Amino acid sequence: MNKALKIERRPSVCPHDCPSACSLDVEVIEGNRIGRVHGAPSNTYTAGVVCAKVARYAERIHHPDRVLHPMKRVGPKASGRFERISWDEAMDTVARKFLDAERGFGAEAVWPYYYAGTMGYVMRDGINRLRHVKRYSGQYSTICTASAYAGFAAGAGKLAGPDPREMGVSDCIVIWGTNPVHTQVNVMTHVARARKERGAKLVAVDIYMNPTMKQADLALLVKPGTDGALACAVMHVLFRDGHADWDYLNRYTDHPKELEAHLKTRDPAWAAGITGLSVEEIEAFALLIGENKRTYFRLGYGFARQRNGAVNMHAASCIPAITGAWKYEGGGAFHINTAIYHWNKHLIEAHETIDPSVRRLDQSQIGRVLTGDAAALYRGGPVKALLIQNTNPVTVAPEQELVKKGFAREDLFVCVHEQFMTETARMADIVIPATMFMEHDDLYSGGGHQYFQMGAKLIDPPGECRSNHEVVCDLARRVGAVHRGFGMTPREIIDETLKISGWQGLEVLERETHIDAQPPFEDAHYLKGFAHQDGKFHLKPDWTTVPAPNNGAMGPWRDLPVFPDHFGAIEAATAAHPFRLATSPARNFLNTTFTETPTSKGKERRPEVMIHPADAEGYGVADGDLVRLTNTRGAVLIHARIFDGVRRGVLIAESIWPNAAHVGGKGINTLTGADQIAPFGGAAFHDNRVALEKAPSEPVVP
Repeated sequence: MNKALKIERRPSVCPHDCPSACSLDVEVIEGNRIGRVHGAPSNTYTAGVVCAKVARYAERIHHPDRVLHPMKRVGPKASGRFERISWDEAMDTVARKFLDAERGFGAEAVWPYYYAGTMGYVMRDGINRLRHVKRYSGQYSTICTASAYAGFAAGAGKLAGPDPREMGVSDCIVIWGTNPVHTQVNVMTHVARARKERGAKLVAVDIYMNPTMKQADLALLVKPGTDGALACAVMHVLFRDGHADWDYLNRYTDHPKELEAHLKTRDPAWAAGITGLSVEEIEAFALLIGENKRTYFRLGYGFARQRNGAVNMHAASCIPAITGAWKYEGGGAFHINTAIYHWNKHLIEAHETIDPSVRRLDQSQIGRVLTGDAAALYRGGPVKALLIQNTNPVTVAPEQELVKKGFAREDLFVCVHEQFMTETARMADIVIPATMFMEHDDLYSGGGHQYFQMGAKLIDPPGECRSNHEVVCDLARRVGAVHRGFGMTPREIIDETLKISGWQGLEVLERETHIDAQPPFEDAHYLKGFAHQDGKFHLKPDWTTVPAPNNGAMGPWRDLPVFPDHFGAIEAATAAHPFRLATSPARNFLNTTFTETPTSKGKERRPEVMIHPADAEGYGVADGDLVRLTNTRGAVLIHARIFDGVRRGVLIAESIWPNAAHVGGKGINTLTGADQIAPFGGAAFHDNRVALEKAPSEPVVP
């Protein structure tokens, strides 16, 4: 009983949908369990830091409620009644249903549906190999990044920027539209260094006084969807007061004189009326940027999840081009570093088998797709069978009433490959158990930094859990999909992917554990020209040709402004729906991951909506009261948290709680729309108008 446990610390990588992709040192206990998860200090960006929810990952990987065996539904849909079956029975059933759908309605009747529950390339993207070989319906992934990527690429020409470690040598750091204290804790490590060593100033721009805003020297609390107006007013002041670097503008940007003329009427008074900021706050922000050429703009996803999000992102990214901040170490704009890795996923996704005539269905419109909306189906036939990996659409997707209605179809077959009985799994016909990241091999790269890394298998999976790769390869064999990738191990796929992407192979990566892919300074700062064909930063983008993955122009793209501006495409408040609702990320959850772990649930407590005290008083709402939020999409019951860190008329619900955690069983995405953002789609999670009322003392199901 007193024998010391054998504990070995082994390297790994956090797989979750956070730009940090932290390097980890994991305690492996007796070769079959994990203990504490630590940050690996050898990664100079994540620098030994890891968020609290990942540090306690043992709670999740060894959770007693993990799905451990294949199951089939034996009760009505959503009843939660399942019985254990063998793997062969489960996979034979899935294959038979897919083949039946294909014979009856064509291959496009099958829709493999996935997203970023893991960011590992083999386990996340391998489902596309099956899709492409079989000509199943494609997926246009819009739920997270489409508008932000388009907005940044509109200016710079690709998704890359200055080394994010340069925040530590900046004189001013602007964190815009993201709350890294909740979502990217490593950003704050480099901010702290700059403040300590250089006396750097921190500016935060956001829609509520979150923990990052509370740490800022200048916290700019804007109304949702007004960031473009703030950016324009700042640039107006920079031109007006002589802080524009005309040598840089003339060499590196298109149409700077036209932009200056356009901004003549976009002064701080104009922007104050739109954003809710004071003229003094806008002037102070512009002066800080103008006087500190080493200003680093860390641009997040949050402010791009508005219907005008791409325009907001582009406008903010234009500011360092006006001052020439790109010339300096610690200056420029950064959103994500995707382009620096030049990944070739030809093998992972079987690119040679892609048929461009196959429709690509909008991921965010899964509710419309499954309920037969002709436009969402691109005038094609119905979806009759789904394979779902790495995502939980019955909680996460917009227009939840439509989503649940679609999943309830008796003629729809659903297989969910999952770690827990999520709300999506409860709607399935077949549920099969999935591994977690320490139970398989995979390849990762950091969006928020410059390392790519190997995440090796550390322990055997429990029960009968199998990896995404194993499931895809098994199903491929049963449905007659032939490709050499289905006969390869994850390690073989990783090795070849590294080599065809221009990197050394797996042997080197395993020896190094992580590789620094940061380009030279002059490339990262675009000193040899930006990534557009003309080499210029585009102040005046052609939105229809922005170099970002797209399904063609979507949303009100013809109305997009020619230059940075306030684009009034948001879901503005009305007399009937006088509040604007945003669903910002909670600190202890990551989308719907960690909503099952006891510590995270205990810290978040319950679903709540933040309401300004004056608004609460006007509606007779006290702290902790149950309130009812409604719009044309549905209604949600949620507890009120009185909070003076929001503007009047703005509501914040930190999410994403399961629907079942809400009184009445309807989660916050009941209120979220799936209409497409210009120019290339996306989901406007932070752009919803709602009405509010105090709920009855005996609440009714909405």
